This record gives sequence, structure tokens and C-alpha cells, in this order.
Amino acid sequence: MLASLCVMAAAAIAYVVFGFAWQGTAGHAAHFLAAGGHAWNWIAAEKSFLRGQTLDFSPAALIILLQIFSVGLVALIPLSSGADRWRLGAACVSTALLAGFTYPLVAHWVWGGGWLAQLGANCGLGQGFVDAGGSSLQVVGGLTALSITWILGPRRGKYSEEGMPAAIPGHNVVLTLLGCLFAFVGWLALNSAGALLFLGAEPSRIVLVSINTTLSASAAVLAAAVVTRVRFGRPDASLCANGWMAGLVVSSASAPLMKPAAAILIGAVAGGIVPVFIDWLEFKLKIDDPGGAVSVHAVAGIWGLLAVALLTTTLPDGQVLAQLIGIATLLGFVLPLTYGLNWLLNRFIRQRVDEEGEWQGMDLRELGSGAYPEFDILSDEFKPH
Repeated sequence: MLASLCVMAAAAIAYVVFGFAWQGTAGHAAHFLAAGGHAWNWIAAEKSFLRGQTLDFSPAALIILLQIFSVGLVALIPLSSGADRWRLGAACVSTALLAGFTYPLVAHWVWGGGWLAQLGANCGLGQGFVDAGGSSLQVVGGLTALSITWILGPRRGKYSEEGMPAAIPGHNVVLTLLGCLFAFVGWLALNSAGALLFLGAEPSRIVLVSINTTLSASAAVLAAAVVTRVRFGRPDASLCANGWMAGLVVSSASAPLMKPAAAILIGAVAGGIVPVFIDWLEFKLKIDDPGGAVSVHAVAGIWGLLAVALLTTTLPDGQVLAQLIGIATLLGFVLPLTYGLNWLLNRFIRQRVDEEGEWQGMDLRELGSGAYPEFDILSDEFKPH
């Protein structure tokens, strides 16, 4: 819980100090590159510490406020993937890199008038890359989570000598499911604000946004329940929670743009594929992702971005190619970028706790006290030799 507060705090400060200067808003100062007879906007040219910004009810100020919360949400994604082995200090520095550079760079390309948004005007590809509420930034968080799992490696005891994964249950599935309800309330606001500020939708469109967000999450959790029922003989509560979150993630890109029937479809697909991808990553690729964040945010987010073009009828021809270019950019550029930044960080600040600390538990090792001091849960007789 302390790590969650710390990474959200680090994200907010890094974004205000550096991040918004790279992200900016459409139509404001930016750097351009000339290519193919067009000027391509690649990064904003605002001032650090929000200097020069009028912090009132103007659209730019509201975007800043929304993004401070959004970047904190994205920062929590890799934290779940590094659970039980990611040192607190390293997580905060990694978060500063994410919030101060990687996140705002992609946000500028998508929402700040950047080159992905220009694909329509410069190349005739639909309306350019479209992401109404932030599925692409959820993908950034998921790809960062993937990078962290690669760098940290699996938790000790996760895989046997034969390479079979051991089940390490979460702390409290009731709190997990309660968190899903809290996330739902926040996502209604997130998608609604994105539709108003980034898509220019009328306020009356918020009703459609809320309905589609609800339907997408609902279809996703039911699909996850069915898939886990078929595979394991009964629904799996943890994987159903992942399905619910995947439905929220997938709704962000297109909630203001599609009909309710389409929202049900994209949610059902997300809820069906996420449990399968979680198992595939764990069993086949040996990726130890305790929270399933890579599948929920990266895989479902990519599906959401593609669904914008496949299941909306209001976008012009060429939209599929524009969305594919955006997805290819996330996988081909952002993933190596975020991995490289964290790999370099690991050379200077060791990201993984040592073996002794992992045995003790992160509470004792990092904070010097247990989360439940009323229980004596450690004894030398259980210490590995």
C-alpha cells in the first residue's frame, strides 16, 4: 500500500516537473520534423513546472488535472507485476522515468497533435490514430510491466526445476474484487473526461460513454467467468477480476464512438482472451506477473485500439491502418524504449530485492515492520538452508 502511494506521488511530481512539458496540448508549441513533404509533430515544447499555464477551468488546465490522475493510474500497472520483489526506491525512480518521459511522449503523439494524430491529415488514414480515453496509455503501462518482469525475473519458488509454475495466491481476493468496483467508478469519470477533452464530444455523450463502459466491463467479467468455468470446472474469482479490469481498459479507446452492442462484443472478447493470455505468459514464456497486468492492460488495450476501427461506423476509410500503425509503434518503439530505460536504471540502482529480503517479505525488508504485527509469521525453523 505504501508503494502504491509512493509511485502515485512520484508520478504526479515527475509529470508536473517534466512530463507535461513533453506532452503539451494540441495547437500549442511543439517541435516538428519534415518528412515526405509534411511537417510531423513529434514532441511538445512547453515549460517545466507548468510555467506559463493558466490553471483554471480552461481545456488545457483540465487536461493537466486529468493527466496527473491518469499517469498515477498507469504507474500502478508495473507495480503489480513487480510485486514481492521490486524495491521501493527503484520502483519510484522507474515511475519517474515513466511519468516524466515515456507516458507524455506517447500522450503527445495521440492527444497533443503529435504525428500519430496527424496520420489522417498528412496521409489520409481515417481521422489519424484515435484513442478517446487512453487505451494506448494503458498499453504503455502494460508494456512497462512486461519490461519489469523481464528485468526482475520470477519470484523465488514460482517455478520448479521442471519449469512448472506454482500457484501463489493473492493476499485477499475480497479486497481485489472491491478494488474492481472502485476502479469502475473511476473509469466512468476517466472515459467521460477523455471524450470531452480529447475527442471534443458534446457533454450529452457522457451518457453513451457510461453505458458503453458499463457494458464492456459487464461482458468481460461474464466471459471470464465462462472461460474459467470451462477450463477449471468453476469460475476463478481472481481471473474474473482480471476480466472486469480488461473490460474497462478496452472500453477507453472507443466508449464515445460505438453502439452498445459493439461495447458488449469488445468486452466479451477481452474477458475471454485475458485469462488465456495470463496462462500462456506464465506457462509458455515463464513470465511471472502476479497481478496479470501485462495481459489486462497491454493485450486488452491493444484489442481496444484495434476495435476502434473494426467496430465503429462513424470513422472514415483508412482507420484500420492508422490504428495498426499506432499499435506497431507501441510494440516496436515504446516497448524497447521502456525496457531500455529500466535496464539502464538497473545498472545503477538494483531493482530486485536480495534473496534474504525476499524470504523475509518486503514489509520487513523495506520498512522494518510487518503489516500484521499481531501475528508471528516468521520462524527460523522455516528459513531455507
